[in-house]
Amino acid sequence: MADVNTELRLDGRTAWVTGAGKGLGRAIAVALSQAGATVAVTARTASDLETLETELTDHGGKVLVLPGSVADPAAVRETVERIAERTGRLDVLVNCAGISPHFTRSEKVTDKDWRQVVDVNLDGTFYCCREAGKVMLEQRSGSIVNVSSVHAVTGFERIAAYAASKGGVEALTRALAVEWADRGVRVNTLAPGYFHTDLSSGLLDSRWGERIVRGTPLGRVGDATELGGAAVFLASDASRFVTGTTLTVDGGWTAW
Repeated sequence: MADVNTELRLDGRTAWVTGAGKGLGRAIAVALSQAGATVAVTARTASDLETLETELTDHGGKVLVLPGSVADPAAVRETVERIAERTGRLDVLVNCAGISPHFTRSEKVTDKDWRQVVDVNLDGTFYCCREAGKVMLEQRSGSIVNVSSVHAVTGFERIAAYAASKGGVEALTRALAVEWADRGVRVNTLAPGYFHTDLSSGLLDSRWGERIVRGTPLGRVGDATELGGAAVFLASDASRFVTGTTLTVDGGWTAW
């Protein structure tokens, strides 16, 4: 009989988390570290990563700080090379880097605004999957978790670029899952609903916040730490027969 407690452990493994400086990415990095993984963390702001490094190492964690942008394919390639050089392997990738800087009616979205969101959320996710995938495919093992959103499949006003980019992430996940399954690499999507983060604070503090809570059966917005367990599950052997799927963590949120 399998021991679930053992299967959820990540001791001896290396996990790379993008967008780890704040919010959901930070919470996921903490959870993976607590599960025993050596955690490589990427974000654009080095000081955020250094603060995270201090927190994790103070609790016995092993951390590799790698500032940079996922929208730069050369930087992504260099990041993976550095992880492989330092740890000798790459077992888990969590693509959590994402932006949603514009809350604008679609007819007013500029070309620049559209490109900015897609560059990070979709292109960046692909670059990271591609480079991490090369290492994992050579190992013939690995788990990739692409962070999407409930808005990949449910409509919401004024977030056309964000929703389209996350829908693309889920399609990319399914394609890679099929392509890489026979070589031991699993690819899944984690789709959060509304959580208290810097990214969502402006929306939740506005008139929209009440509507969001009202549309959530659990009657509240999530705390970032409540996403960590789902990420550990998808990263670990506890989900070894799961690939190409979307795990939604949203408190039951539904479109209105």
